[in-house]
Amino acid sequence: MSKNFEPRPRAVVILQDGTLFWGRATGLDGTATGEICFNTGMTGYQEIFTDPSYFGQIMVTATAHIGNYGVKDDEVESDGIKIAGLICKNFSQKHSRASANSSLASYFQQHNKVLISDVDTRALVRHIRTRGAMNAIISTEVENIAALRKKLDQVPSMEGLELASQVTTAESFTFGASRAKHRLAVLDLGVKRNILRHFARRDCFLKVFPMDTPAQEMLDWEPDGLFISNGPGDPAAMTQTLQVVNDMVASGKPVFGICLGHQLIALARGLSTFKMHQGHRGINHPVLNLQTGRGEITTQNHGFAVSAEALESSEELEWTHKHLNDQGVQGLRLKDTPVSSVQYHPEAFPGPHDSHYLFDEFVAQMAKA
Repeated sequence: MSKNFEPRPRAVVILQDGTLFWGRATGLDGTATGEICFNTGMTGYQEIFTDPSYFGQIMVTATAHIGNYGVKDDEVESDGIKIAGLICKNFSQKHSRASANSSLASYFQQHNKVLISDVDTRALVRHIRTRGAMNAIISTEVENIAALRKKLDQVPSMEGLELASQVTTAESFTFGASRAKHRLAVLDLGVKRNILRHFARRDCFLKVFPMDTPAQEMLDWEPDGLFISNGPGDPAAMTQTLQVVNDMVASGKPVFGICLGHQLIALARGLSTFKMHQGHRGINHPVLNLQTGRGEITTQNHGFAVSAEALESSEELEWTHKHLNDQGVQGLRLKDTPVSSVQYHPEAFPGPHDSHYLFDEFVAQMAKA
């Protein structure tokens, strides 16, 4: 070891159940709190970190190496990093991709986000899988563990927490070519940019509305269809948005929802949702299309889900997609209205392209309307 070698400062992970994991500071010093979760994807970390659906959560990356290929300006899902903080095993300060714009370390410093490494993430992920998702605190200020525990006790539970209002657009904006064949109104609860790109590639002109926009205001724009986006937080806490969603469904126009949008459509039609033990977060989740019998490999990011029992007892809704690991609800549609939704992310950025057909099907519905 070099005589000039100075080990990086210690960092700590404290879980709500009292468990501690130790690591090292990587760049920015500080403290971050939120619900801890893990993602099993082995690539696409920049897209994951900038996904608004992760707002309020501390991310653990299950893959062993993070930062190797740096960051690139056009590989983002929003205007910046949305996770509360990051925990990883091996962090690379240097990157080898020639087309990268900067290192991941400088990206986290730019967005003032805490990042710690050298944590036994295998043990941490196994702990979360066993004990379930819970609040956590990460910090490089390790001198007073008792004070950190006290701060952790003040962090609100994700259950019952409305977060979409903190990531929705402040003002309406348009996306795509104004002369496109189809007009699509988007209710922004934390929409990923790649969703907008997929619609724009299919000859759609989009207008993205803030989450508190009345349905009638969207309809006054005279869209051919309505879209309800992904986003963070507990869908059951979004009572005002539920009324907007119900009005969108009742409009008679084609409606499509992804992730949080899927859950809100279910709630608006009388179903229930629940907080999952650990959630689904990764880019290799198997889903069965119950209408075609075909399997799909999907990208997922959700900690809440629609009740299968409630869906099975519904006379109005049909179960269209099922998760093959836990048999959970992954898609539904209204039987007599052009309204459908999926729990997973068919835009898959990062991830497989198996579910791109869903955008084609929805655009075809708009063409018929």
